[in-house]
Amino acid sequence: MAVSSSRFSVPNAFELLREQYSKRLPWRLEDLTGPRSGTVDLPLHVVWSGRTSYDVEQPRSRMGLYRTVLAEGQCQDLIDYLNRDLLIGQWPVLRTLISRPLRAAWEAAFVELASARSGTAA
Repeated sequence: MAVSSSRFSVPNAFELLREQYSKRLPWRLEDLTGPRSGTVDLPLHVVWSGRTSYDVEQPRSRMGLYRTVLAEGQCQDLIDYLNRDLLIGQWPVLRTLISRPLRAAWEAAFVELASARSGTAA
């Protein structure tokens, strides 16, 4: 959807952000081979201030890690730090903690996440 002007059409912020996030997505959720346990230390290009180390085995810590990587990571960061099964398992809650454009990009690309949003994923 675009905002109309007398001279030109400007895409709205939601669409611009969703498109930006879509360009960073992996080809398949199976490509997400990040750790299922241990500690993850994010590089500065993903998290430039605040917390940089996360314990994947602690649900709250993992949620923070996934929120940060989803919002700030590039495609290779998503692949390296996110785990497919953990992402799907926590998606019903995680999707409520991320931005609407980010959520829309992931759910449009991956049917597993769209069906997991209600907690009914396999």
